[in-house]
Amino acid sequence: MRRSLDIIAMLFAGLIFCSSSLHANEKEGEGVNVQHIIFEHMLDSYTWHITKVGDKDIAVYLPVILYSKTSGWHVFSSRRLHENGGSYEGFYPAPEDSAHAYKLMEKMPDGSLVRPIDLSLTKMGLALLINGAILLLLFLPAARWYRRHGSDRNATPTKYVSFVESIVEMVEDGIIKPCIGENYRKFSPYLLTAFFFIFTCNLMSLLPIFPGGVGVTANMSITLFLALCTFLMVNIFGSKEYWKEILWPDVPTWLKAPVPLMPMIELLGIFTKPIALMIRLFANMLGGHMAMLVLTTLIFIGFSAGMVMGSSMTFLSVLFNIFMYGLELLVAYIQAYVFTLLSAVFIGSAQIHHHKAKEEK
Repeated sequence: MRRSLDIIAMLFAGLIFCSSSLHANEKEGEGVNVQHIIFEHMLDSYTWHITKVGDKDIAVYLPVILYSKTSGWHVFSSRRLHENGGSYEGFYPAPEDSAHAYKLMEKMPDGSLVRPIDLSLTKMGLALLINGAILLLLFLPAARWYRRHGSDRNATPTKYVSFVESIVEMVEDGIIKPCIGENYRKFSPYLLTAFFFIFTCNLMSLLPIFPGGVGVTANMSITLFLALCTFLMVNIFGSKEYWKEILWPDVPTWLKAPVPLMPMIELLGIFTKPIALMIRLFANMLGGHMAMLVLTTLIFIGFSAGMVMGSSMTFLSVLFNIFMYGLELLVAYIQAYVFTLLSAVFIGSAQIHHHKAKEEK
């Protein structure tokens, strides 16, 4: 309870500090672009900005690696962009209203902007590496213990190993086994990895300071890759009965020939399932982060109307953000659970022969 109150007090003090800084900036004639604050936090960037102390920005400057068809390779630190107003060596940030907002574009002699091949380590990429390292640090000690003592039935696992085993069994016994059936062992490594990866990324995105605060699962590229993995698992390891039900389903013949109406619908369903997985995870995580950011920026709007309004909006923003933070902790688990559950259901539905054998028994 005391620790919870300390966290609430820190959050309240931090919001008041931000509000006071904002009010001081407005007095100096500097306007605050709320839309820019929200999208700068949500979108990817070449610099991981941590905080600002006085006039000094504290940030992690990441390597920028670009390949231009006209000038070849360019490798430099993103600090160069910060020092030169966002541009360096003929590369300029794309307009905020474009599809490549906050990405670097090469300015051609005719004045047009062309997107180079971008292999830079961005904020999102670094967050992925950090989250992956956290997963390895959490699970490798348990895996190492089982590698050494797995054959010894008299060995007693440590408390940490027992804890890891309990949460792995919770996912495997509660989600994977019931949905897939007796052939679950083939798919457990992927589904367990997906669950803990999503859950870790969701929790890390809720940390307000480095190395957290990056919504990895609120990026559609990440959720697309996860959905693609499920798509491949379903269709590569699908049984003959599964493909027969798609290409020649058990419906009246006039629905299958001469116009393959039902097969076309079934084939369309193969692609709609991973798309639903991708959008569900992306939209839920993005919506939660956007809501918290909007509630925080209410402080900025309040102080633009005066000190009394700003103080009132700060108090309300803290209360609503505490509620949203607790809700996002719940959503972080639910979204990992739902993605794993639906992936297991889709994989299990492609193992039709196992279900038929079970029904015959």
